[in-house]
Amino acid sequence: MSKSLRLSEKWFRRGLWLVAFVFASFLIGLGSTIVGDLPQVERVRVLDDFIDKPAAEPLRATIKASEKAEEQAARDLDQAQLQLNTAQQASANARETFGNWIATRRATAQPDQDTELIARTKALDAFKQKEDAAQRKADAQRQIALDARQAEQRAREALSVLEHDAQERLNAEYRRVELRVFAYRLALTLPLLLVAGWLFVKKRKSTYWPFVWGFIFFALFAFFVELVPYLPSYGGYVRYVVGIVLTVLVGRYAIIALNRYLARQKLAEQQPDQVRREELSYDVALARLGKSVCPGCERPVDLKNNEIDFCPHCGIGLFDHCGHCSTRKSAFSKFCHACGTSAGAQSPSPHTPVTGTAQSVTPGAPVQPAT
Repeated sequence: MSKSLRLSEKWFRRGLWLVAFVFASFLIGLGSTIVGDLPQVERVRVLDDFIDKPAAEPLRATIKASEKAEEQAARDLDQAQLQLNTAQQASANARETFGNWIATRRATAQPDQDTELIARTKALDAFKQKEDAAQRKADAQRQIALDARQAEQRAREALSVLEHDAQERLNAEYRRVELRVFAYRLALTLPLLLVAGWLFVKKRKSTYWPFVWGFIFFALFAFFVELVPYLPSYGGYVRYVVGIVLTVLVGRYAIIALNRYLARQKLAEQQPDQVRREELSYDVALARLGKSVCPGCERPVDLKNNEIDFCPHCGIGLFDHCGHCSTRKSAFSKFCHACGTSAGAQSPSPHTPVTGTAQSVTPGAPVQPAT
C-alpha cells in the first residue's frame, strides 16, 4: 500500500507509527511499575510465622548454649593440650635424667646415694602426676565438647522436624499469596485486553489510530509479559488449558472472519462492475494492482498482458480507454496518464459497444460523438 501513498503521507504515517510506539512504551512503563508493586499488598511471611514457637524456642536456646559451650571447651582444650604437652616434655626429660643417674649409680655402687635416689624418684613421680592431671583436664574438655555437640545435634534434629512442618505451611501460604497476586494481575490486565480487543475491532482505522494501536501494543505486552509468566502451572495443566482456550478463541475468530470475508467477496462479485469499483478505496485498489492481483477478488492476474481488460475470475474491469485520447489505462486511475483528462469526463469502458462509424482520433483533438 505504501507505493500508492504520497511521499509526505508516507512520512506522516511513519511518524504516527512512531507516536504509537512511544505511547505504548510509556504505557508499558507505567503498567510494569504498577504490576511490579502488586506483591507489596501482601505481607511477607517467614518461617517463624508458622513454627511451634513454645517448642522451638527451648531447642534454639539449647543449640545456642551448646554452641557456646563447645566453643569454650575448644578454647579450654587448647590450653589443656598445651599444658599436657609441657608436662609430658618435663616428665620425659626427668625420666631421661633419672635413667642417666641410675646408670651412674650402678656404676659407682655408692650406698650413700640412696637418699638422693629416693628424692629423684619422688620428683619423677611428681612430674608423672602433673602429666596425668593435664591429661585428665584435656580429657574433661573433650568430654564437655562432645556432650555439647551431642546436645546440639539432638536439639537440631528436633528443631528440624518443627521447621519441616512449618516450611510446608509456609509453602502453602506462598501458593495462596501467588494466586492472590495473580488474581490482582488478572484483574488489571484482563480489562485492558478486552478494551484493546474492542478498540481493534471498532477504532483501529479511526482518526486517532496511533493511540489506539499504542494501547493495543500495551495491552498485549501486559498480557503476555506481565501476566502469562506468572500464570500458576500446577504441573503444566493450567498453562496448557489456558493455551488451548486461547488457541480455540483465536482460531474461532479467524475462521469466522474468513467465512465473513468470503461471503462479502461473493456478494461483491455479484454486483455491477461500476458499483464494485466505486466501493473500492483508491489506495487499496492501487496497492492490489501493484501486487498483480485483482482489486476486487484479490486473485492473481497477469496485468502485463495487454489483452486482459477484465479479471478472468470475477469480471471486474481492470483497464479501459481514455475518452479523450483513447489510451489504454487502468480503470481505477482518476486521470489519464497520457493526456491528463479526468476519468469522470471519460466515456464508458471499451467493452461497451459504440454504434455508428468509428472515427480516427487525433491526440489533443476533441472527440466528435458517433452518429
